[in-house]
Amino acid sequence: MPTDDTDYRLNVVDAALQLFAEQGYESTSVDAIAAAAGISRRTLFRQFRSKDDVVFADLEILLGRTRDYLHDDEHADPWLAICAAAMLVYRGYTAEAERARQRYQVVRTVPVLREREIVMVRRYERLFVEYLRSRLPETPGLDRVRFAAAVVTTHNYLLGRMLRGYPSDAEQVWTALVAIRDERTGTHPSDEVVVAVFPRGTRVGELVRTLQNRLGDGL
Repeated sequence: MPTDDTDYRLNVVDAALQLFAEQGYESTSVDAIAAAAGISRRTLFRQFRSKDDVVFADLEILLGRTRDYLHDDEHADPWLAICAAAMLVYRGYTAEAERARQRYQVVRTVPVLREREIVMVRRYERLFVEYLRSRLPETPGLDRVRFAAAVVTTHNYLLGRMLRGYPSDAEQVWTALVAIRDERTGTHPSDEVVVAVFPRGTRVGELVRTLQNRLGDGL
């Protein structure tokens, strides 16, 4: 059994999800989970209150890391910090994609777990709203709530597509999240004006090559 507390908890999560996949959530006892994880029933209950807690234990760890990310660093742009925090969650899922897919399959068939998942989503939204309130106290509360909800909903939609086997990569998720920030702050990169100064008599070909090197092939 792993000695690190986080590794220990994840070991129990993996053992439980494997059993749920093989024999069903309701048919899997706490004793069976403990045996599969190589621990005693008493040890399991010291760390988890129920089977529900086991299913979402790694997400509790990820929520804690997200909270630490937001509050341990001084982020220049609080709106963008929320997007980056959501990306931390996305990467946490994709880093353990097999575990995430197993949980997805279990949760979608067990009503009590779907309800628990909704609670988890609300906790992320609340974390984001509270962070924005602490950093942007003059911003209307409704704006903070709408932004947090938009980020979480967009993240979960793209994550869900990935879990169902559709193409969805980190760059796509980041682009979608930043677009929410840009809409909220009125930042529209495509509307930026670029002013370039060249000596009189510069050849057109040289001018185009220079601009392409500076701005990219999208010119």
